[in-house]
Amino acid sequence: MADKILMKHLKTILAMAAALVVVAGCKSTPKSGPARLTLESEQLAGGRKGTLTVDEIFYETSEGRFTVTSAPLIVGRGKSSSTGRGVMADGRKVEMNVTAEEDVFRIQMRASPAEGIIRWGFAMDAKREEYFTGLMERTVDGPQQASWAPGIKPAMNLRGQKVDMFLKPTTSVYAPFYLSSRGYGLFVKTDWPGKYDFCATDPKRVKVEFEGPSLAFKIYTATNPVALVQAHARDAGLPFLPPKWTFTPWRWRDEHKQRTNYYDGTPVTGPFNAEVMEDVLMMRAFEIPCGLYWIDRPWAKGKNGYDDFEIDPERLPNFGASVKWLESQNTKTMLWIGPFFQGAMETNALTNGFCLPGQLPQKNNYPMVDFSNPDARKYWQDGVAKLLKLGVAGFKLDRAEEQMPEKGPFKIHDGRSIREQRNNYPVMYLQAAYDVAKEHRGNDFVCMPRAAYTGSSPLGVFWGGDVGGVPEGLRASIIGVQRAAVMGYPNWGSDICGYGRATLEQELCMRWLAFGCFTPIMEVGPTKNVAFWNLPREPKYDTNVIAAWRLYARLHQRLVNYSYAHAVEASKTGMPIVRPLFLVDPKAPQAWENWWTYQYGRDLVVSPVWKTGQRTQEIYLPSGEQWRDAWNPEKIYPGGRTITMNVEVHQIPIFIRV
Repeated sequence: MADKILMKHLKTILAMAAALVVVAGCKSTPKSGPARLTLESEQLAGGRKGTLTVDEIFYETSEGRFTVTSAPLIVGRGKSSSTGRGVMADGRKVEMNVTAEEDVFRIQMRASPAEGIIRWGFAMDAKREEYFTGLMERTVDGPQQASWAPGIKPAMNLRGQKVDMFLKPTTSVYAPFYLSSRGYGLFVKTDWPGKYDFCATDPKRVKVEFEGPSLAFKIYTATNPVALVQAHARDAGLPFLPPKWTFTPWRWRDEHKQRTNYYDGTPVTGPFNAEVMEDVLMMRAFEIPCGLYWIDRPWAKGKNGYDDFEIDPERLPNFGASVKWLESQNTKTMLWIGPFFQGAMETNALTNGFCLPGQLPQKNNYPMVDFSNPDARKYWQDGVAKLLKLGVAGFKLDRAEEQMPEKGPFKIHDGRSIREQRNNYPVMYLQAAYDVAKEHRGNDFVCMPRAAYTGSSPLGVFWGGDVGGVPEGLRASIIGVQRAAVMGYPNWGSDICGYGRATLEQELCMRWLAFGCFTPIMEVGPTKNVAFWNLPREPKYDTNVIAAWRLYARLHQRLVNYSYAHAVEASKTGMPIVRPLFLVDPKAPQAWENWWTYQYGRDLVVSPVWKTGQRTQEIYLPSGEQWRDAWNPEKIYPGGRTITMNVEVHQIPIFIRV
């Protein structure tokens, strides 16, 4: 009889036990219910004591979603650690650990057994006007074209958006970190895919969920958002310090061909690739500096011009000598590479099991390297080493987030599922390239991946993917460089004039050249394998664009020491080079609203113009300083105010700290 009574009331007994899940900490009441963590800090916005609430805590299995229950827990700043344990309705033992140390709260959620848990989630309370930014370089989630759709309204603020923390091509710099205007930052420490809902479903909640058997995250609090950015940078890994030549102007083309004549019909008589020589000689004639020349794919033989890391001598004759020739012009050479094998290396890699499981044969990006396999990694690195031995000083790392397996029962060499390693794959790829480059060149190299996640910043510099060559593409890049700065990726650039279907319009290219001058990496294509002297529209020989290129390339060159000094600071402290105004003047509402204006380092304020036909610009100047108009040096403005200035098509507003 006693056993029957016990079984009858088993669910009630388990529910009572669940009340013990998190009954630890500084202050609590015996009343149980849905778990709620209240975090107290005197470092929230305004420097006054405030609270953050973490609730709606759950985990999910194939049987459904289970809400974690407990007595309320209140944790204050300082040094303390609290752990609550209990039994959930499905019989799992749950443990939640909360540690407070000064201005940082560490929260760990796990259950035993962990098998069968699909994801964890929680919510943060949100205020009505709260502002959120970070997570990704793209303006909005979804297809990347949505970030430069005509008439787009969202900018830096993520409020009202949903974001998948899952790397998508090709604007693919991500980090599971966001900051709030309320004075906190949240960093989820996992490689598993996740989701964020910034008050889109519930205007009073930020909802966060991540796949995986457990979940750990940090909440930083600070009176100034700069401290939040720096705290995350220290945790994620302080940024890579590239060589100084990284901050010189760059030149690249999409697909180099070996022509018999230059653009104007003059016969080619030189010993190197015709288009490389044309670019270098024309830039010299125009007095346009060039510190790095990047050659995109194809540059080898084979169906995709990437077989076996062997230079195609017909496309790039005397390549080793051409690298030395470029060096004599104070120009480094960069090559495109991808995380896959082709040619004889493909056959060998497939035979030896060096490739990602679950990837079906396809025209391109196949077969991808399993970088968790030491032998596969070494085999790929040996190919890259061939290029380094020819004098190549840098690599553009493409394709780490495209056309790859994303789900299924497959496991990589180190035992992780194909799903768990998906966001981490670009980090492993970059690490492999970084290691072999460092072995051959010491510190005199740079790796520039398109995709990035936590762990990438200490290893490379970054560019903003295949952004559309339309005014809204420039707009997206102005947002992208600032989002990248918040996420801990200070060394960033964009494809000037846009990529792919770029129309290469005169005004757009001139505006983009001005913007590119004030990003750490100024890389000038344009795409379609052309130059500004043989454009696919009239005027083909565009003297206005060439003049703007000369103006801003020379200015960018003059800023090399300035940019490098700020890169050194970023590598030591996490302070970004490009600084959204809210990082330097957080108490001013205009600093959060005027997203198109930013500081470039400590001493410059710039305000890129992106709309075609626009000839005036509103600029907010940060308070506490005086600012000199670089175009009209006699004009000095006090900070803490918004001004309107005229901006001709060749002008970007530039202000210098007095």
